[in-house]
Amino acid sequence: MAKFSANLGFLWNHLPLHEAIIRAHAAGFTAVECHWPYDCQPDQINRSLRQSGLSMIAINTRTGKNGFTDFGVTAMPGRQGEARQYIDEAIEFASKINCPNIHAMAGKTGRTADAESIYCENLAYACQRAAPYGINILIEPINTTDAPAYHLNLVEDAIATIKTVGMDNLKLMFDCYHIQIMQGDLHNQLQSAMPHIGHIQIAAVPDRSEPDHGDIDYQLLMQQLDVMGWQGHIGAEYKPAGTVEDGLDWLKNWS
Repeated sequence: MAKFSANLGFLWNHLPLHEAIIRAHAAGFTAVECHWPYDCQPDQINRSLRQSGLSMIAINTRTGKNGFTDFGVTAMPGRQGEARQYIDEAIEFASKINCPNIHAMAGKTGRTADAESIYCENLAYACQRAAPYGINILIEPINTTDAPAYHLNLVEDAIATIKTVGMDNLKLMFDCYHIQIMQGDLHNQLQSAMPHIGHIQIAAVPDRSEPDHGDIDYQLLMQQLDVMGWQGHIGAEYKPAGTVEDGLDWLKNWS
């Protein structure tokens, strides 16, 4: 049986994070994740997690001083100080809320050789700093339509980076929405990447709304993931077409 995590960057994002956690529990999710928790105090988050019985399973590093123009700085040449500041901040925050995964946002670099070298150096730093807390660092291929010039777009490039860094706690964030747009063939992509995957996310393609329609048959994919031995949560990182509650039939039917 699949386990689903509510991504609170998109779901109930009109609420303070600690309130959204309670709403996710009431809706039937068994974990939560978010993008940037830094406006909320860790104590507030922990109170909501204890009250709900949920865990926070993933957060992101900050986008950068230029916001979405940067879309992360982990691979940005000349900005290592800023990148490592965000890495340190995310590790400290994650450790306070017992969050096991941090997505280190790469940034819009055009994937130059210099940027890849900086990326690997900063990821090694992040993994070394995160390891004592039992935290994984995640890297995520993102499609070039939603984020032009983003550093990482393909599964095989992510795996190459993971192998270059060579740290056990560097994992792949496999977002089915992005991978379907860039590469398709999700079953084979998942199967070949499975040894490196730290987290999986879903949304409909092409509209990125509820996962019960569109180009991907997620019910079939859930069955395939069971056969592959995936035991982690699956992150619901989609943009609701209406209210969150009005679009949750998929969760009731698939959980």
